[in-house]
Amino acid sequence: MTDEQSAPGTPRDRQLEEANKAIIAGAFEEWAAGTGGPFALLAHDVSWTIVGNSPVSRRYESRQEFMDAVIHPFNARMASPLVPTVPSLYAENDWVIALFDAAGTARDGKPYRNTYSWYLRLRDGRIVEAVAFFDTIAFTDLWNRITP
Repeated sequence: MTDEQSAPGTPRDRQLEEANKAIIAGAFEEWAAGTGGPFALLAHDVSWTIVGNSPVSRRYESRQEFMDAVIHPFNARMASPLVPTVPSLYAENDWVIALFDAAGTARDGKPYRNTYSWYLRLRDGRIVEAVAFFDTIAFTDLWNRITP
């Protein structure tokens, strides 16, 4: 069995899990500090799926498509940047799960708060696949209330 084929639970896998978890933890720390964030880790061909019923719930097949359709329009609706608080990160094999709260102020002066769970698959330090869960009612309210 090669390193790439190591069974779950071997030291090789735990090392990968810890390394991936550290990459994501660092990205969230940078996001909270306003100096970066997890979107800088997206592979160009990332597959990002937003689960639920919101104006943006679907699968995006590239970093550019996701950023243009979701992140840039979302940020344009905010008066202050979204700041995450991450109580929990979990890792298994090449997946890291980030459970976090995020808060900011919308352009109409109202607070925006949401709780997110992102399942992030990493390869060579880049996010290659993501599945995102969040309160789509709160998100849709902001999205529909404010025009970028």
